[in-house]
Amino acid sequence: MTDDDPLGPLDPDFAAQFVRDDRRPACQLYLVSPLDVGGGFPDRLARALDAGPVAAFQFRVKGVDQHQAARLAEPLQRICADRDVAFIVNDEVSLARRLGADGVHLGQGDGDPREARQLVGPSMQIGVTCHDSRHLAMEAGEAGADYVAFGAFFPSTTKDARHRADPVLLSWWTTVFELPCVAIGGITPANAPALIAAGADFIAVSGAVWAGDEAQAMRDFAAVLRSGGHDTSVAAPK
Repeated sequence: MTDDDPLGPLDPDFAAQFVRDDRRPACQLYLVSPLDVGGGFPDRLARALDAGPVAAFQFRVKGVDQHQAARLAEPLQRICADRDVAFIVNDEVSLARRLGADGVHLGQGDGDPREARQLVGPSMQIGVTCHDSRHLAMEAGEAGADYVAFGAFFPSTTKDARHRADPVLLSWWTTVFELPCVAIGGITPANAPALIAAGADFIAVSGAVWAGDEAQAMRDFAAVLRSGGHDTSVAAPK
């Protein structure tokens, strides 16, 4: 964890003492798209969602106008709706409104959650990236966010990460707050158990699924989630 959080560092022993509240739902998978979602990607998404349980899918594209983004999103949104998977739009509140998405995810530079709420109404989920900062997460919660995202926890090929979070942050958050937290950044079936055991409500994954056989990756993640973070038998990728 960096020194950016004005609340200061957490006691590293906090994680060792952490016990997840049994009333809190088990950790679930939050699947993030690759940047290229054209071509045969809808078929890949369908295979992934059919191979293992997913709570939410985040549509994340860059460098395209809203009309093109909407065209790319529509078949993916139908695939998610058919499987009861929440469809979340990254960054773009206006696109989320246009699509009637289930949610929108805001980075720190993507606007205030209060303003987003006024635009999207009471039913759309709003998530906020909070890096490695308890302070930012508490601000997001006070602003009406439905979940907060911490990370990166591990090096990632999907997105350059200037902030590195420690799993103890998840333990502290889920002990103090009911608001769900998402762990993100370089998560694989091999390293996910530590985050699940630390208290993550969701693990957000992308490259570990889309860089290879998406169906097998989803089965591997499903096995880890079923174990509640106690099974570390999934081999690290070679």
